[in-house]
Amino acid sequence: MFINEKYIENLLEESKLATAEDVQAVLDKAEKREGLNHKDIAVLLQVEDKDQLKKMYEIAGQIKKDIYGKRIVLFAPLYVSDYCVNNCVYCGYHSCNTFKRRKLTQEEVAEEVRILEKMGHKRLALELGEDPVNAPIEYVLETLKTIYNTQRDNGEIRRVNVNIAATTVEEYKMLKEAGIGTYILFQETYHEPSYKKMHPNCMKNDYEYHLTAFDRAMEAGIDDVGAGVLFGLADPKFEVLGLMIHNEHLEEKYGVGFHTISVPRLRPAKGVSLKQFPHLVDDELFKKLVAIIRIAVPFTGMIISTREDADMRRELLRYGISQMSAGSSTGVGGYKEREEGNEVPQFKTSDERSPIEILNELIDDGYIPSYCTACYRKGRTGERFMRLAKSGNIQYVCEPNAMSTLMEYALDYGDDEFKEKAEKLVRTLAKDIKRDDIREMFLENLEKLKNGTRDLYV
Repeated sequence: MFINEKYIENLLEESKLATAEDVQAVLDKAEKREGLNHKDIAVLLQVEDKDQLKKMYEIAGQIKKDIYGKRIVLFAPLYVSDYCVNNCVYCGYHSCNTFKRRKLTQEEVAEEVRILEKMGHKRLALELGEDPVNAPIEYVLETLKTIYNTQRDNGEIRRVNVNIAATTVEEYKMLKEAGIGTYILFQETYHEPSYKKMHPNCMKNDYEYHLTAFDRAMEAGIDDVGAGVLFGLADPKFEVLGLMIHNEHLEEKYGVGFHTISVPRLRPAKGVSLKQFPHLVDDELFKKLVAIIRIAVPFTGMIISTREDADMRRELLRYGISQMSAGSSTGVGGYKEREEGNEVPQFKTSDERSPIEILNELIDDGYIPSYCTACYRKGRTGERFMRLAKSGNIQYVCEPNAMSTLMEYALDYGDDEFKEKAEKLVRTLAKDIKRDDIREMFLENLEKLKNGTRDLYV
């Protein structure tokens, strides 16, 4: 087992003895991009000094800026079934919770997708509970086909990331053949005793089977995997080290680690009280955790959901977040229900702004909202993507593609004011594109978009 509980706990204990000079040495190392070992990360997790925290945030922000530039990728979750055989104590879907369960028909899936397309979304995260009878892999595959085949005017979903329970190599191969983007699975907690306590008497109780799911996915040919923990279930410092060790395990064994890391915090849900969880993460610690993860894995995308409020999401963009959900509904059939005023979410969301409101703020703050899915469709995934990212060459495609998708959104879903705002931004940014051929291609694509062509990318 690559997660050694005693090893991590010893690291955290030893790091409590770190002096201000020890912390500064790690910060200097981080600033020089020399790579951090487990001990270094443990030391950063203990930082409380305000000046050193400020320096850590500056380093994380500079890393984010250097690697991701101004791009922020946008997506939305799509919940299709709340049937679940598990009894996870933190989840509103847990099997002991008594409510009327629902699974969307394929026509209902298509209806949700059309609403999401009307909002401008191009990439989704497919979500459902674990139930081999009511929502087997065949249902997931059929749903993927429906999503990809459903179009509304110029709207289409170009990438579906999938968050389903840990499964077999054979079923991961089916997902690969169905054309998924990233396979997402949260370990929930890397602390095994806490994991067992949080998943009593259910299929998900097997810690090792869950922990090795990405190994099976990689063996099946899925080379983009997205990890995460649910902060609040166990010591958050333990969780960060667990994430880093898991990432290293995949890099050593398969040549590529996590494509993304999500950082959800525990939120109230139906039948779930936060009073029973002693490790809840406050805002200041949460910001520190995000910055440390960004420093530790510079080339891994970081995702923030609408669990966090608008102010927190805005601040975390400065420290490392590169992807965010927008206009989310966390209930099965929730997008149609929200239109009708009857939405019942799985858990409480905090940022309920529409996508256009979020895009306006992003642009005002100097970011490029991106709906790009080009890398996935051009085969720039897994190890190939990481090579491009680490070489710096990814900038020549990512920023122009982000600008194209922003302009496509503006033309299809924006009012005149937003169209003018978006075009002014992308034309200004085009002047900074270093390669002449890429700049010329982008400007040509911009005119094609204005003339009705869609889905243009490098």
